[in-house]
Amino acid sequence: MKALAVAAGIVFWTLVLGITWLALFSGADPEEPVAVLQIEPAPEVPPPEAAKPPSDGMVFPPGFAITGPAAPQETPAAPPMLPPGATLTPAPDEIGVPDLPETPGDGAPPAADAAPPAGMPPTADMPPAAEMPPASEAPPAMDMPPAAEMPPAADAPPEAVAPPMPDRRSEASEPEQSATATPDAAGSQPATPASTEAQADTGTVTLIPVPVAELVEESQYGPLPKIAPDGRRPAEVYARPSRYGARAGSGEPARVAVLVNGLGLPGGPPDGVLKGLPAPVSVAYGPYGRDLQDLVTKARAAGHEVLLQIPLEPNDYPNEDPGPHTLLTTLPNNENIKRLQWLMSRYTGYVGVTNHMGAKFEATKESFLPVLEELKKRGLIYFDDGTVQSSAAAQIASVLDLDYSAANVQIAAKPSSAGIAKALAELEDMALERGAAIGVAKAKPETVRQLAEWAGKLDAKGIVLVPVSAAVRSQRQS
Repeated sequence: MKALAVAAGIVFWTLVLGITWLALFSGADPEEPVAVLQIEPAPEVPPPEAAKPPSDGMVFPPGFAITGPAAPQETPAAPPMLPPGATLTPAPDEIGVPDLPETPGDGAPPAADAAPPAGMPPTADMPPAAEMPPASEAPPAMDMPPAAEMPPAADAPPEAVAPPMPDRRSEASEPEQSATATPDAAGSQPATPASTEAQADTGTVTLIPVPVAELVEESQYGPLPKIAPDGRRPAEVYARPSRYGARAGSGEPARVAVLVNGLGLPGGPPDGVLKGLPAPVSVAYGPYGRDLQDLVTKARAAGHEVLLQIPLEPNDYPNEDPGPHTLLTTLPNNENIKRLQWLMSRYTGYVGVTNHMGAKFEATKESFLPVLEELKKRGLIYFDDGTVQSSAAAQIASVLDLDYSAANVQIAAKPSSAGIAKALAELEDMALERGAAIGVAKAKPETVRQLAEWAGKLDAKGIVLVPVSAAVRSQRQS
């Protein structure tokens, strides 16, 4: 191992001496520049201090730099052959930063008249380390003003400015804002759609679908009306809305109502008899017939308020028979209540009950009282058609505080055009005198036609056509 180390040292120093000899005594022209050889030190050895030209022309320690005498700046000679691992670079302390050209650009050559660094002889190819300036002194890559000199974004041309993004949240809320109006600048309240009640007396309205679950009691006979847990009554929920339910005040139009009955009874008129009937006119269906609920639903869809017409015992019963399940004075009260519940279960959506016949039954308080109590209990009104002169209905209703009223005029008592016209004129006079009046008419085509013509002329007379439920309330306050 020692012999190998000695042999390597001899070879190394022989090369060093040979190269030195070639550099100093190769017979080159004294005026020509001499190449500089630097042997890079090992990585762990720090760079040596700047070497100075020796007086005897030779320096031997590792990491040294050998230089020759200064020479005129002329075209350099071809570089000598170098041993492996040696690089042709100037000494560290003799490297200077060359003057950079003023014109920027990658790869641009230096000016032709630029002088080489002091003490550094020019060569054909500058070493890469000498070509690149330090990073801290490198010129900017592009001829652009610094960030401080850039014009502000506001000075950019309009087309260069991106348009603002729309606020999707505000767009999404626009339909809601338009649906909910706000007071205007003058502080007025937003215009709201006219209420159903305000429109009910001047046009056709569609009443709520029936039945309303909270107003229905299931029984062995079928659905029965009842007062809802929150206090709502069928007489109110199923009624046609009207703004004229209160007593007519000074300057207000008189109220007039008409009930068309006889539907859903034996020998009743055909289904299409109500065609053309003014919507505020109320109708009464009996408990007999097919598809009664469908007929009631259609009538309500046309805007008509509905009452249930129940059979009551007449004076000459059974010669004059109102129909099955007639309430009789000869039956116990509980039996009449069962019959009443069967009658009330035929369909839903009615505001109250009216009588079919009943001269004897209505005059018998002992039989009639439990019936009206049942109607009161279930939130219904009772409307007497006015055919029973000795009826106890008004007296009993007053005691029970039941919503009740009786017809003032029998419109179809004389089934002729002249008779109907006379009855309608009488109804008008009574309404103007009392503030409200109710008439009853049979469901016949001629009667319906005359009612339609008559209703169109009421506004000019200071009279408004209202449903029966509104007239009942108005009369109770009179």
